[in-house]
Amino acid sequence: MSIGVFDSGVGGLTVHRALVNRLPQADFIYLADQANAPYGGRPGEEVVNLTRAGCERLFDAGASVVVLACNTASAIALRRLQQTWLPGYRKALGRPVNVLGIIVPTIEAATGLPWEHEAERRGDKVEQLDVLGVFSTQGTTNSRVYEIEIDKRKQDIAVFSQACPDLVPMIEADAGAVDLAKAVEGYVQALKNRIGRYPDRAVLGCTHYEIIADIFRAALPAGTPMIQQPAATADALERYFERHPELDPGTGGGRVFLTTGEPGPQNALVQTFWGGPLRFEAA
Repeated sequence: MSIGVFDSGVGGLTVHRALVNRLPQADFIYLADQANAPYGGRPGEEVVNLTRAGCERLFDAGASVVVLACNTASAIALRRLQQTWLPGYRKALGRPVNVLGIIVPTIEAATGLPWEHEAERRGDKVEQLDVLGVFSTQGTTNSRVYEIEIDKRKQDIAVFSQACPDLVPMIEADAGAVDLAKAVEGYVQALKNRIGRYPDRAVLGCTHYEIIADIFRAALPAGTPMIQQPAATADALERYFERHPELDPGTGGGRVFLTTGEPGPQNALVQTFWGGPLRFEAA
């Protein structure tokens, strides 16, 4: 058995690395759907179908749990798959499996509250708001998942999402640092203009963006706290396996990297982030 990690491209490697560091003995299979990336601008039904196909591929390869290391898939497809597809697929497969996302642990980290918590609605005016900026794909921004779910839990956090549609294609294409910095600065300025000031904290609501987190830090005011999705996801997955011993993450420390796109070495930007050569096999 193993842990499957799924993303539309290479952004999920940021989550994958955190999971490997937290669970070094586990076996991992990473699947990048690069043939269909990016997901952010696709219709919701396409995102659901592509995500389901990726999960099936990973379960067929022996995964007991698939982590959707993609905010767009987590926001648009996860609940649908868990409610309408997974029960029947689990029965047909004849073994326990599950699909998890990365938005729940991110919201828990942003609010400091468990997912089950719901705030008591009050009529009192909130005197001071904590302004949270979320940089994400167009699909995640359109879903308003961060605004909706954070508002259920804490009324003193105001969420402003900024779509960054150019960044995933640029990262996948190995864009240069100067071009990436110009794009990020434009998105940060656009968010600042909408809010009227810089956010108090930020969420990189697309796992691709973690690869260029240093560029976001440079574009935001010095010291702006950033919610780290990979660390939050690793914390949540470790607790999940403690609660679900029936799910086997494997013990051989295996590492497999698959892509629906062109197999072979990844681009220089990704390999620099990863810290060494990284070669994908054909899915």
